[in-house]
This record gives sequence, structure tokens and C-alpha cells, in this order.
Amino acid sequence: MLFRSQVTIDGPTTIGDGCEIRSGVRITASQLEDRVTVLDHSVIINSQIGSDASVGPFAHFRGDVTLLAQAKVGNFVEMKKTVLGRRSKAMHLSYLGDAQVGANVNIGAGTITCNYDGVRKQQTVIADNAFIGSDTQLIAPVEVGANAYVGTGTTVRENVPAGALAVSAGRQRTIEDWVAKKGRTKP
Repeated sequence: MLFRSQVTIDGPTTIGDGCEIRSGVRITASQLEDRVTVLDHSVIINSQIGSDASVGPFAHFRGDVTLLAQAKVGNFVEMKKTVLGRRSKAMHLSYLGDAQVGANVNIGAGTITCNYDGVRKQQTVIADNAFIGSDTQLIAPVEVGANAYVGTGTTVRENVPAGALAVSAGRQRTIEDWVAKKGRTKP
């Protein structure tokens, strides 16, 4: 087990064999199985991390998070009440709340689960082997089926069947000379 400087462990926490915990990490009331890597400045609260999983840097697990074996969570990913399946990954700049994510799922950069409807929290379910493109918003309650793809920049408001492709972005529109016509050029 390797601990770097300024690591804080609070509450009833267990850490398995062969784990690496980097600088600035805080772990509270959580269980880490064997060979887990937690990179710099990550916060893990009331969560379970499976064997051979990796977290961070700068990840934040706000509670009730479960990473199954070999899952990977990267830079600036926040999670709450979420299960991330075996070998699934969410590597950058994402929020997953009230979500059930299957095995071998890729969560693209900038993906968010929109889990609060103003009154109560709703759940997002993503089945095994799905691919969620970057900058996707999943408006809960919603399900993405097994082997489905969600295109980059999509807002998912309806269930996506297994093996389907969901896209919501329209064609790009370019307005020539718009800056000059609006007088927005810089001196």
C-alpha cells in the first residue's frame, strides 16, 4: 500500500492490499478493494471502490457511489448515488447522479445526468456496452439500452433502445460576415 502526503482517512474506512493513494486525497467512511488507485486531490465519501479501479485526479464522490472492478473515473468527475459498472469509464468533466451504469460503458467528456426535475430526483439507466458521446445531457428518468450510441452534443429526453443511435443536434448554420454586420469587431 502506498500513501503520499496529506492523505486524510475518516470514519470506518477499509483499504485493500496494493492500493495507491496520492497526495491531497480524502476518504471518508468508504471501502476500497485491492489494487485501487486514487489520484491526487480526490474526495471519496461513503462509497465502495472495486478491485483494480482508478479514481481521479480531482474526482469527487459525494456519497453512495459504487465503482465495480476495473472501472475508471478521471479528472473533475463528480458522482452521487451512482453505480459505475465493471470496466466502464468516465474520464473527464462529467456529473453522474442517481445513475446506474452497466459494464463496458464509455461516458464522454462533459456528460451530465440531469437528475433533478425541481421537485424530486430521477434515475438514469445506461445498459452494458453503451457509448455516450461528449457533451451529452441525459434528462432523467431515461434509459439507454445495451450497445446503444448517443452522439456528441445530444440531449436525451426519451429512452434509447438497445443497438440504436440517438442524436439531437441539427445541422450547423453559419452566418457569413455576422461580426462585421453587428459592429462587433475589436479595435
